Formats: sequence, C-alpha cells, structure tokens
Amino acid sequence: MKTELTGMTRAELEAWAKEAGLPAFRGRQIFEWIHRGEDFDGMSSLPAALRERLKETAAAQPVRIRTERVSALDGTVKFLFALEDGNCVEGVLMRYHYGFSLCISTQVGCRMGCRFCASTLEGCVRNLTAGEMLGEVLAANRYLREKGGEDGQAPRVSHVVLMGSGEPLDNYDQVMKFLRLLREPGGIQLSLRNVSLSTCGLVPEMRRLAEEDLPVTLCVSLHAPNDEIRRRTMPVANRYAMDEVLEACRNYIRKTGRRVIFEYALSEGVNSSEENARELASRLRGMQCHVNLIPLNAVKERDMKGVTEKTVSRFLRTLEAEHISATRRREMGDDIEGACGQLRRKTMQEETLRNADRG
Repeated sequence: MKTELTGMTRAELEAWAKEAGLPAFRGRQIFEWIHRGEDFDGMSSLPAALRERLKETAAAQPVRIRTERVSALDGTVKFLFALEDGNCVEGVLMRYHYGFSLCISTQVGCRMGCRFCASTLEGCVRNLTAGEMLGEVLAANRYLREKGGEDGQAPRVSHVVLMGSGEPLDNYDQVMKFLRLLREPGGIQLSLRNVSLSTCGLVPEMRRLAEEDLPVTLCVSLHAPNDEIRRRTMPVANRYAMDEVLEACRNYIRKTGRRVIFEYALSEGVNSSEENARELASRLRGMQCHVNLIPLNAVKERDMKGVTEKTVSRFLRTLEAEHISATRRREMGDDIEGACGQLRRKTMQEETLRNADRG
C-alpha cells in the first residue's frame, strides 16, 4: 500500500521526508506541488531519480477523473472520480457568478438509507480519507487548468460543498482533517467560509462540529415538517427526533454566529402541502436560518415522486408569508444525471453486465 501524501499537512510531509532520509525542504516542495495538482512527474524542482523513487512508495494524486459529463444546458460538469483501490465516487462542478463550486463525496456509498437518494442503495462501501477528499478538489482544479480561463488565467475551485455521496458526519475525523487541509498555509488555502457541510441530522456530531472553530456553513437535510413524515423517509429520524436536530442547529448558531441552511426536497403527497409549509415555518420561526427548496429528482428505484412548479411556488409563498427566508434551489446539470449517486450506480450496473458477458 502506497503512502497517501495528500492527507498530510506541510509539517507532516516534512517529517515524512526526514524519515525517508530526505531534507525537510523536500517535504515542503512536495506539499506545494501536490496542492498545485501535480503528480510526481510534474514536480520539476525534484531530481528525476527522487521522483522515480517516490513513485514506488507514495501516491501524490490518489484521485483521477474517470468520466466527465458536461451539461449542454448550463456547463455543469459531473465527474466520476476513480480511487486507487478501484472504487469510484461522484462530484459536480458548477459555475456561478462568484466562481466555481465543487460538490464532493465523503464516502463510497452511504448507510443512512434515505428513501429519496440513490447513493444509499448499495450501502456504504467505505469512508474516504481526508487525502481522497482533497484529491477530488485537486482533480477538479487540474480539469479547470487544462480547460483554461477566458482571460488566460487558470480558474480554480473557490467553494466546496460536502453533499455528494456519503454522510460527512458519519466520517467525522477524516472530514475534519480535510477541512483543516483546505486552509493549510502553502496549500490551496480555501476559506472555510466558502465550505458547506450537509448532514441528515447526526445530533452528537453536529454538537461536536460546533466546538471545532471551523466556520463552515451547516446544511441540514430536514425534508419534513414533523417526526412522523421524517421517519417515513429518513431512517436517521428514528434515532434523533426533529426537536433534537433543531436544538443542535440552534446550538451551532449560538456557537458560530452562522445561519443554518435547511434542505427540503419536495415530494408529491408526502411533504409538499400548504399545511406542511405552515407547520415547517412554526418549527423554524425565530431561528437564524434559510430554507432551500428542492423539487425532488426522482430515483427510479424509489417510489417518491417530484412536484410541479406550481406546488414549489405555493410552498415558497407560504413560507415567505410566515416570514421564513427561503428560495427554490437552482437546478443544474439536469441532462447529465446530476442527482447524487446516479452516475456511479449506472456505471456499476454497466460494469456488472460487461463482466457477466465476459463470463
């Protein structure tokens, strides 16, 4: 097993270099090259013999883009990232007026079991390492550099969203290390105020996160106005009641001073009535928060259905009338299987069929 260097801080890489019999400054050089997105072949300040030696024992870029799909509608790019062990995860690169936002995965699959999500259909294969999560960002930066910018400047990922496959707080320690690597001096130095972390509501970990002094935006997948509906669609609701989740959110707001984003996927006949909207408003009133309304992207293996634009507008107007900040989420990449887990699942199914044909 090769040593994964992307998961190391600059100090850790310096120590690793010294243990390998190299001067500490080589560790600093390697760290800087890694965060520029370079593999060993591109580390021109290192002697060729050293680069060849390092290839045998270490991995500088553990994530590669296996497949990319570019939306003809808005330029959104869906990535299938290949990992060193043969697994794959998804990412989505979106362009906004403020820059490029990358949605990354934190696990191969997911074990949360939410009824509306494709990522969880095969369960959780394993956690990603901090280095692999950073590797997703570095791979997207390489992609942007190769495409080039309109002004000749290579664009970079400026915002990161932990909303791909997996539950970030179910992989707590590695996610925390990844967040700290993002702002490591000499690295890509991405502001954590430009990072959003989404959870289905793991209350103890939400409380731990509030103590970390990491100014990320906490996004909570609520998707229901009460426990009864939430338990029908999200198994985690059987562990943590909605009141517990909301109190953990209030605690996060008190500790960090940052508002919480509530994600609410609208499904016909489940959670999308005006009565549901008024009940949701009553639960959130007085909280420093925002509701992100999401027309459900139906998964064929699931029985939940999407809603009409009329239903979305009615739900939104009802929340606004109740003085709850809310918007309809901008849909991006609808023509490239942009929903979480769909591209990975389709690829896995195609590979299974090809292997069966060979057999």
